Amino acid sequence: MTDGPGTPGPAAPLLIACALGIEQFALRSGRGRAGTASGPVTVLRTGMGPRAAETAVARALGQHRVPGTAVLASGFCAGLVPGMHPGDLVVADETRDSADPTVCTGPGLLAEALARAVPGRTVHTGPLTGSDHVVRGHERAGLRATGAIAVDMESAATLRTALRSGPRPVAAVRVVVDAPEHELVRIGTIRGGISAFRVLRAVLPAFYEWHRSLLLPRR
Repeated sequence: MTDGPGTPGPAAPLLIACALGIEQFALRSGRGRAGTASGPVTVLRTGMGPRAAETAVARALGQHRVPGTAVLASGFCAGLVPGMHPGDLVVADETRDSADPTVCTGPGLLAEALARAVPGRTVHTGPLTGSDHVVRGHERAGLRATGAIAVDMESAATLRTALRSGPRPVAAVRVVVDAPEHELVRIGTIRGGISAFRVLRAVLPAFYEWHRSLLLPRR
């Protein structure tokens, strides 16, 4: 695995985009047990917010210049569904922001792979909505009313920018660090954050399995 643009191999590359240094560290530190990737893999730290994600992803794909590079947005998120807990996983079937929704590639495959990679953790599948700020209180309830199950600041912008650069598989997987009954401002935040960090360290095998499945011939 590489952390910057590498020499393309025979298989299409995989670009994993995350916003924060702690998210990138979690993904990097999970490499030893991640298994074998089917092609070059880049873990890209974009910085926080949709604009930062757009800029970083567009630049990275421009540097790679490999048609069909798969793009997967990952990191932490805020859960919107009552009963969610820190460490739960969210697989987007679509990402939403002010533009048209972006349909994700193979969310069912990802969910199944994550259930194997992180046994015992709940995997939620549904719409992942975007925001340009941290969502709290009544805003969380408002977003839930739209049908979204989680919110973050970068996934929608990441996937939309990736498709703007050409057709390719796109997906988003987030780990819940903040949920309706477990808001970041409450006591227990540190414990919840550690739980989410440990889960994020364990997801790479599922990402690789999803990526490999995209390369198999379709009948």
